[in-house]
Amino acid sequence: MNMNSQDIKEIIQNGEKLSVEFKSDLTRLSDSALVTAIVGLSNTEGGYLLLGVEDNGAVTGLHKKHQNTHGLSGLVASRTVPCLNIKSQIVEIDGMNIAVITVPKANGIIATSDGLIQHRRLKADGTPESIPFHPHDFMQRQSSLQVIDPSAIAMQDISADELDPLQRQRLRNAIKRYGGDNSLSNLDDDQLDGALQLVVEKNGQRHPTLTGLLLLGTPELLKHHLPSHEVAFQVLSGTSVKVNEFFKRPLLETFEEVELLFRARVNEEEIDIGLFRTSIPDYNRQAFREAFVNALVHRDYHRLGMVQVRLDDTGLTISSAGGFVEGVNIKNLLVVSPRSRNPLLADVMKRIGLAERTGRGIDRIFEGMLRYGRPAPDYSMSDNSTVSVFMSNASADIKFVRMIIEQEEKTGDMPIDSLIVLSRLRDERRLTTSDFITSIQKSETQVRSILEKLTETGLIEARSQGRGRSYTLSSRVYDQLGEQIAYVRQIGIGGIQQEQMLIQLLEVKGSIKRADVMELCNITQDQAFKLLTKLRKKGLLEMHGNSRASYYTLK
Repeated sequence: MNMNSQDIKEIIQNGEKLSVEFKSDLTRLSDSALVTAIVGLSNTEGGYLLLGVEDNGAVTGLHKKHQNTHGLSGLVASRTVPCLNIKSQIVEIDGMNIAVITVPKANGIIATSDGLIQHRRLKADGTPESIPFHPHDFMQRQSSLQVIDPSAIAMQDISADELDPLQRQRLRNAIKRYGGDNSLSNLDDDQLDGALQLVVEKNGQRHPTLTGLLLLGTPELLKHHLPSHEVAFQVLSGTSVKVNEFFKRPLLETFEEVELLFRARVNEEEIDIGLFRTSIPDYNRQAFREAFVNALVHRDYHRLGMVQVRLDDTGLTISSAGGFVEGVNIKNLLVVSPRSRNPLLADVMKRIGLAERTGRGIDRIFEGMLRYGRPAPDYSMSDNSTVSVFMSNASADIKFVRMIIEQEEKTGDMPIDSLIVLSRLRDERRLTTSDFITSIQKSETQVRSILEKLTETGLIEARSQGRGRSYTLSSRVYDQLGEQIAYVRQIGIGGIQQEQMLIQLLEVKGSIKRADVMELCNITQDQAFKLLTKLRKKGLLEMHGNSRASYYTLK
């Protein structure tokens, strides 16, 4: 696709990133350096190499020997293995020519003809760099492309006889406790190992897979053969460390230990809704379980690092080594098809009952936050080497919880899309269709459909028509939240006058006091008195009482 100067200026303004690299050509960039840079882009996300642009974004132009790029695609193809097909064009920026080289993302691993393999990553300061591929990077790359399953690889240095039978019993107990696959219950040990591919046969010998080692291995085996496996549980209060536990044990044992430590720190509040009492925890256990299991299942076990669970004054953070799996990113978490860096391990966890069987564990994490009126889980601290989710310990919105539960009693469980819409409108009051697209992560057509369904149920209301159409929570919801004044103020934004706003508030609330008028219209006490007197003289209001406690109703 040909790009114009304005397109390129926008790319330059946004700076270098994993998919964009600038290269100076003042002293004529060598062919080998150019090809190496292209290989690094291709082995990462693909993207654009801008030749004739300095690292700081200054356009300095092409060397006189690079003013013609017709032979560039042939040069790159002849110096890469397998051959890489790039596209290039000359674009004039501020009177100087630069070369825009479009680099496709490799389906495998690309090397230079000299055998050099590079890829790009983000440094600690957030800027990108090109670095050589290391052995563990090959495994991660192939896993991300779903060429191999690291968790299904046979650990041929270990005999199946070395596995811990107590961990196998723990696995059987977990299947019963978490409602796993009942068909596994009647299998003997060998059949269970085979059904879950915990053990495979190679050259007549039985060896555990990586999944088998993680679930059934002894601490000694794990330490020796999988030193990257470690889980930390930390509790911080300010700068003080209250708990700092580290685990290098089999996964199920680790999960149970960490869950016990976590549950001991969960506080609950009970509220009455109808005939039932509902518990509201400061941390949703299901959200924690899904996030923690995701960290254990999808981490890169060939990369040094750990799974970290940290509780501090602001909330809960769960992080794991290894970035998002190929094709998954912060912008599509809610809609991307389920995929794993370790498919066998993920499948076993589902069959045990620990992981969401539909592969939509992310929905459970969001639901566990939003249905209590808390902020959505935050993945913004994730990068190419770590996935990190933060769940705030903000106080639950009890009235919002009550409204959600009462609605679900009428219509069934509320979809995560609806929870996102209601949560955002609760916090931001008035939004348009386009405002919801990034948070729901669906197309405009799908978002409109979601909004229309919520309008039909009476949970939200639409304002105006056409492109200026916006949405607010409905009067019924504001009434349930005890925020009638906030509702009328939202209606007032559309241009109705103070008198009309007061009439609408009375229709919603039934009666008002002078303080309500001051808050609604953002006016002084004297101004509120004059406005109320004016409406009484018009015969629209009736005053009750003669003191400061007096209130007004519609006649």
